[in-house]
Amino acid sequence: MYNLVVFASGNGTTLQAIIDAIETKNLDANIALVVSNNPNAYALERAKKANIPTYVIKEKETDKIDDELCDVLSKIDVNLIVLAGYLKLVGKKLISKYTIINTHPSLLPKYGGKGMYGMNVHKAVIEAKETHSGVTLHYVNSEYDRGSTIMQTVVKVLPNDTPEDLASRVQSAEKIQLIEVLKAFVSGKHF
Repeated sequence: MYNLVVFASGNGTTLQAIIDAIETKNLDANIALVVSNNPNAYALERAKKANIPTYVIKEKETDKIDDELCDVLSKIDVNLIVLAGYLKLVGKKLISKYTIINTHPSLLPKYGGKGMYGMNVHKAVIEAKETHSGVTLHYVNSEYDRGSTIMQTVVKVLPNDTPEDLASRVQSAEKIQLIEVLKAFVSGKHF
């Protein structure tokens, strides 16, 4: 079985898309663990409802988090780590041991980096009067949103879009793209 570990900091809608794809047999994988740096993340509740083990990070410093997570993950079989709304920088030790991908709500390199997540991205796109935004799925390296691109999906910015309107369309595209890429990873394809 292809084992995923999902890191999430918030609501967990992307995690739910993965859970749903597995439950409907659209994705032949297993979520071995959901990890969060936020003990109040609703993603943890989504995992518990789906009978997926969870882990809340105890450390606060990146290097110590890195050691903590390497220890936790060494006890399970991990094929791929998926960052799904995870807002912490991943440590170098974790990056060297595991394949890690991240989904980001813009067409990187635009609107990426520290502090550029969720609604912050969509507000910036609207304020800049962009005509297109989208989703980037990329490998994780030691800098926010700087890893090699796996796939991008373009989403048109409509003239009267609010950040919430744009966010809704980008999130829909994000879930479709992520499941497509996860299916490719499960089948042995590498990007």
